[in-house]
Amino acid sequence: MKQHELTKKELLAVGLMLFALFFGAGNMIFPPALGQQAGTNTFVGIGGFLLTGVGLPLLGIIAASRIKGDFSGVAKRVHPVFGLCFTFITYLTIGPFFGIPRTGTVAFQIGVTPFLNEAAKNSGTYLFIYTVIFFGITLWLAMNPSKIVDTVGKILTPLLLGVLTLLVIKSLITPMGSFQPPQQAYANAPFFKGFLDGYLTMDAIAALVFGIVVITSIKDKGITDPKRIASTCMKAGVIAAVGLALVYISLAYIGASSVSSIGVQTNGGDILTNVAKVLFGPFGITILAIAITFACLTTSIGLLTACGEFLSKQIRGLSYRVAIMLISIFSLVVSNVGLTKLISISTPLLTFLYPIAIILIILSLVDKNFWIYQEVYIGSVTAGAVISFFDALNAAQIPLGPINQFLTRYVPLYENQMGWLIPSILVGFIGWIIGYVRRQSAQAK
Repeated sequence: MKQHELTKKELLAVGLMLFALFFGAGNMIFPPALGQQAGTNTFVGIGGFLLTGVGLPLLGIIAASRIKGDFSGVAKRVHPVFGLCFTFITYLTIGPFFGIPRTGTVAFQIGVTPFLNEAAKNSGTYLFIYTVIFFGITLWLAMNPSKIVDTVGKILTPLLLGVLTLLVIKSLITPMGSFQPPQQAYANAPFFKGFLDGYLTMDAIAALVFGIVVITSIKDKGITDPKRIASTCMKAGVIAAVGLALVYISLAYIGASSVSSIGVQTNGGDILTNVAKVLFGPFGITILAIAITFACLTTSIGLLTACGEFLSKQIRGLSYRVAIMLISIFSLVVSNVGLTKLISISTPLLTFLYPIAIILIILSLVDKNFWIYQEVYIGSVTAGAVISFFDALNAAQIPLGPINQFLTRYVPLYENQMGWLIPSILVGFIGWIIGYVRRQSAQAK
């Protein structure tokens, strides 16, 4: 006999699994960097970061539960061809092209390189050996997706949280210093800057992808009623969101209070490495290595599982196991390109994709209550895509000259890389009017 409600323990396990899937490589290194750069504006900046790094992923999980994990179904409301193309691009971006390889590369760079000498650090042999082992473990754990809750939610996540708790508590007991004045990036518009930095976590997009993993796990527990599944997804999403918010705030505090002790570092990985040394001495590096490895491994498992499920359904004759094997091999190859190149390539693409994903999430949530016509999807997504395309070119450091001047002058918030917002709302409203008039005309005939 199938059960109709998860126990509190089972719900907590699903929530912890979701937290661990989200909390990957970028989630651990970006908040400390935000704290160092924002200084006295840290809590304003982290507010924007939480909006894209916590709020939007939570909405994404809720949206995914309502569409039964079928992300392409929402994108197809714009147009079937757009739905297919955008979904494939999204899965490839957070999957084998950038997301999955980044987990292996970051885990190596922060969790292993501090233990290597200079010659070993510059050798690609150690990175290759490590990523073979890393993606081998990921593949093994992803072979049985129904066990992902037990593996991640009950084992890996508690270990990860335990390590992070040690780091945070020590930083509170023995503060490293006071908050410094903000650097230029966070001096004028810290909230918007934090909002944009949240893009780099890729969590709003990942939420649409992880939805199918969560739904599958809930179904494996015996819940089949769509309303129960959606309700359970929402509760698990809240658990994950609370955990993410607490960790992000803590890590941002660590970064903001570390400047006087370790100086300004080039990235969040270096910040955490030096902070671990200051707080725990040589043992601190080991603690950090464990935390980073677990954070990256859990995210890698989730992304591999989600991408494998998607590709096996989209490509006839491709089984789930073959799909994840191919993805793992491809990710292994890409991960050996190096972290710097991966981030430099992924940032412009995420700058383009994120606004579109945000628009689709919001529209899918309000669709049933506000009679959202197809024209609204077309108008909002098109307007957002056009503006975010220029944002992506700027992120790629491609000079736009007069185009930037024109857009800065006439498009609100464009200089804050939020120029897509107002045009998407306005053109979407125009689309609603067009859709309403067309429906009325059709009914009159």
